[in-house]
Amino acid sequence: MMDTILQDLRYALRTLAKSPGFTVVAVLTLALGIGANAGVFSLMYQVLLRPLPVPQPDRLVNLAAPGPIPGSQSCGIAGDCGALFSYPMFRDLERGQTVLTGLAAHRDLGASVSAPDAAPFTGEGLYVSGSYFPILGVRAALGVRAALGRLLAPSDDRDISTGFVTVLSWDTWQTHFGADPAVVGRELRVNGQALTVVGVAPRGFEGTTLGISPLLYVPISMRGLLDPGFHGFENRRNYWIYVFGRLKPGVSLAQASADLNAVYHPIIGDVEAPLQNGMSDQTMIQFKAKRVVLTAGARGQSRERTDGRTPVLLLFAVTGIVLLIACANIGNLLLTRGAGRAMEMAVRLALGASRRRLVGQLLTESLLLAVLGGAASLVVAGWTLAAVASLLPAEATGGLQFTLDAAVLGFTAAVALGTGLVFGLFPAWHSTRTAVMTAVRASAGQVSGARSAARFRDSLVTGQIALATALLAVAGLFVKSMANVSRVELGMDVDNVVTFAISPERARYDTTRTLALYDRVETALAALPGATAVTSSLVPLLAGDNWGNDVWIPGFPTGPDVDRNARYNEVGVGYFAALGVPLLAGREFTLADRRGAPRVAVVNRAFIRKFGLARSAVGSFLSFQGSDSINVRIVGVVPDVKYSQVKDTVPPVFYLPWRQSSHVPFLYLYVRTGRPQGALREIPMALKGIDPGLPVEELRTMPEQIRENVFLDRMIGLLSTAFAALATLLAAVGLYGVLAYSVAQRTREIGLRIALGADGPRVRRFVLRQVAGMLAIGGAIGIAGALGLGRAARSLLFGLTGDDPLVLALALLVLALVALGAAYVPARRATRVDPMVALRTE
Repeated sequence: MMDTILQDLRYALRTLAKSPGFTVVAVLTLALGIGANAGVFSLMYQVLLRPLPVPQPDRLVNLAAPGPIPGSQSCGIAGDCGALFSYPMFRDLERGQTVLTGLAAHRDLGASVSAPDAAPFTGEGLYVSGSYFPILGVRAALGVRAALGRLLAPSDDRDISTGFVTVLSWDTWQTHFGADPAVVGRELRVNGQALTVVGVAPRGFEGTTLGISPLLYVPISMRGLLDPGFHGFENRRNYWIYVFGRLKPGVSLAQASADLNAVYHPIIGDVEAPLQNGMSDQTMIQFKAKRVVLTAGARGQSRERTDGRTPVLLLFAVTGIVLLIACANIGNLLLTRGAGRAMEMAVRLALGASRRRLVGQLLTESLLLAVLGGAASLVVAGWTLAAVASLLPAEATGGLQFTLDAAVLGFTAAVALGTGLVFGLFPAWHSTRTAVMTAVRASAGQVSGARSAARFRDSLVTGQIALATALLAVAGLFVKSMANVSRVELGMDVDNVVTFAISPERARYDTTRTLALYDRVETALAALPGATAVTSSLVPLLAGDNWGNDVWIPGFPTGPDVDRNARYNEVGVGYFAALGVPLLAGREFTLADRRGAPRVAVVNRAFIRKFGLARSAVGSFLSFQGSDSINVRIVGVVPDVKYSQVKDTVPPVFYLPWRQSSHVPFLYLYVRTGRPQGALREIPMALKGIDPGLPVEELRTMPEQIRENVFLDRMIGLLSTAFAALATLLAAVGLYGVLAYSVAQRTREIGLRIALGADGPRVRRFVLRQVAGMLAIGGAIGIAGALGLGRAARSLLFGLTGDDPLVLALALLVLALVALGAAYVPARRATRVDPMVALRTE
């Protein structure tokens, strides 16, 4: 058996080497199809399929409690607000449950880290409960207790604000501390608080939240010290942490759910329900009926998995279509090649070779082509991943690896072998049919024109046209959606604005020093060359952040369940002028609007509409602290300016001067300048001159910020267009090959037509009639497929539906032009057939 396989393999190598042109074209076609598929699979595997690198990840469960969440919520990247719990509720469930090995809590942490003899750095960390690492079983999973030292334990967060320790991630240890083993026991300052490094997490472990690559892990009980102003440990109406657990052996998900809810319901009904004020009877019924919902936790907790599901699956479907088109091309090539080898197959059968033996030999050649194409596809897969990485903002790549790991290599191998069977089976079967051998012996000139093979080739090309049409239409939808996004009116002019953030409180600035620092920074920025305006805000522009608060306005209803919420921002002097936002009425904030001065606000038109204020609301009053203190006077009205997302409808927004606030822990600054690229270099130097230990965060131009805000639209639009262009090229090559082969096989018929008086245009129409039929059938199927894909992608489109008639018509037109272009050379060649030569060919 092994000798036979080796013999077939050696013969296949010699055969392919004798046809280098065929081999190169086939391998390149497969490399493009398989490589694009493997690259997108790598992304899909990491976002949707990859389990956490811990023992028995299938025993992990995530907790959520959907329903009314009265009070304050602070939703993070680990999930939506329905998955949040208060700290007291987490501890109650932890103590009361009996079906889990334990519960763990976590929350993202904005960290500013400094250490002696090391440059300060900023990034994301994680607050974790002491049970976090034991429940995950990270030590056993990675074969070591920790890369260095120890990991956090329950004793580290037993009491509030007593766990002055931290664990570094492997990458942080390598990048910022040079893999120094003496880092254990070293003191760091995290957000200005001294913490002792007790260990380094194992290599390969990056937490449980896709989208965050934690710099370090800190006991969750330390948040009050690392996040000044936080008071959420005792407040049951403050929802801010995410919770997961591990099922005990033999316990099912249903049993765990019943046990946890037996603990949860009495707390909701007896402890938390009496704390709710102003809640309607209907909402109270819903609140008391809340349940803890358990879901599979093998992949951790991350909002990016939910948000990324549709776009990643769509891209995978697109690359799958490209691969099908590539397989159809190779199938056609093999059919054509098999026709040329008909005599060889006949002779081998006549000499006693079995048909099964010949099919095995031909399949070996197909599989060898697939293996070569699969190997070459790894380069294309790398290019695909590099393209995806270039389109993703840094904030969206946490936990993602843009390299080819074992899972991707295994997938590539499986796809390569599968495609080898798919595109090789029919040609191998057809080339060894007894009927073909009979035809060879009877008339060699008629063999390769066998009707079944011709029909199969035409069907493959028709399928290619259908698939390419669907991809062109979908790509057109995303390109038009992307164009719609680029034309969105933002309500401001930020083309020459540079933005960045500073967080003084993380560097242990107190309130007085913080306010003085902000004044110094704004003065230094105003002195930069080319700077024409400087301003600031607490909530960053178009960065996905949403800060909201209930508002009380005289005359507006205040009963239970009345929606009084509005978004807000705290901004600096000259904010609207610096960003090119015109005032519709009143004034904007000045230096006089500081603490101790009368409270003032500016509102947008959406705010006026929602709360029924007069067209010019200047002089009206509002409150965001309760109906008993309506003391904030509206002094200005501005147009509806985009707030959090480019694509979202502008919400009601009220703006406050941050200088009237008692707590401004960080600030986003904006510099309008005639030389943005120069400002990007000069801003860090200006800040270093004020405080060398204060990091400059999120430095970028506002156009870059806007592009990152709509990165998903850009990524899908550009990638789908690239893949559709590739699919169209492959379909055109397949169509050209079929027509060229058809013309070559029908030389005698064409010569006879010309001899009987057919002129050039008539011969061309004769050839193009075949193209028209394939275009009509393939185009109709493709449009039907495009409508289905468009419906699936509707949530990703902006400003149009998935059945835009103009886009569908353009897709058909483009493909028709490409098909006619591919058919032109074979049709022209047909008109040049010499009738006398053609009639002598048989």
